[in-house]
Amino acid sequence: MQTPLAVEAVDLDKYIENSAGKLDILNSLQLKIPFGEKLAIIGSSGSGKSTLLGLLAGLDSPSSGKVLIEGTEISSLDEDGRAAVRGRSMGFVFQSFQLIPSLTALENVMLPLQLAGRADAKEQALNALERVGLAQRLMHYPRQMSGGEQQRVAIARAFAPKPAILFADEPTGNLDAQTGERIVELLFGLNAETGTTLVLVTHDLTLARRCQRIVRLQDGRLHDESAI
Repeated sequence: MQTPLAVEAVDLDKYIENSAGKLDILNSLQLKIPFGEKLAIIGSSGSGKSTLLGLLAGLDSPSSGKVLIEGTEISSLDEDGRAAVRGRSMGFVFQSFQLIPSLTALENVMLPLQLAGRADAKEQALNALERVGLAQRLMHYPRQMSGGEQQRVAIARAFAPKPAILFADEPTGNLDAQTGERIVELLFGLNAETGTTLVLVTHDLTLARRCQRIVRLQDGRLHDESAI
């Protein structure tokens, strides 16, 4: 039996229909990501990188084609089914942090663990926040933290459940260069320790080159640019 991939896209199409007609975003896209790979997806602004990431993560549904996560075809599941796969297998780091404003740093990190029914949610959240250097900020709310601190909370939240796959969408996009570099070192450091599969969307070629493989999204298709 063939070993399943971490992520696979088969004949993936995405288009939008409006009064002006049909707008193609992705066209018969193919992608295979083995377990443990660090993959960067690059492309010009508006090329559909974030759309592709959303499809791979089951946050959106393709117009046609399929997405498989660890051998499970998530594109055929309903939202509850996709959410179950995300909770079991995935972590996320977004450009806009996506923290819940009414929850403390600790509560934000505990949330996905609690949703997964983990009895050790608090313990794992505390460990994760300590790993990212925020042991003294547990009870602070997002509005009380800098952008870099908020992104560190987001990284702690992503890694705390020990996901098989981590999706990162422009993780340094809202940060200054110095803070962004610290976040990159943290992200790749934790990734190296855990062996998590990393799927990174970025416009930053320097950041992309930290990955093992780079693919460019152009005209709705992926073009392999490197394997290092």
